[in-house]
Amino acid sequence: MKILSYLLINTEAGKALTVLKELKNLKEVENAHVVTGLHDIIALVNADSTKHLADEIVNKIQKIDGIQRTVTCIVVNGD
Repeated sequence: MKILSYLLINTEAGKALTVLKELKNLKEVENAHVVTGLHDIIALVNADSTKHLADEIVNKIQKIDGIQRTVTCIVVNGD
C-alpha cells in the first residue's frame, strides 16, 4: 500500500532554495516547492509503507543541512 504525504518544512533563513534542490534529488519526493506562509517548503512524498515514510523523513530528509523542523501530513483521502 502506497503512503502519500505532504511534508511541511521550515528552514534556516536563506537556506530554502538549497534544501529544495536536495529534496528534489530524493526518489520518494514527487514534488517540492518553496512557499509563503508559516512553512518554507511543501514536499509531496510517496512511500511504500508508514515505516518507509518514517525512515525517509528521519534518516534522509531531516538530516538535510538547513532544515529546522518538519510536519508530516499523511493523505487519508485522495479522491
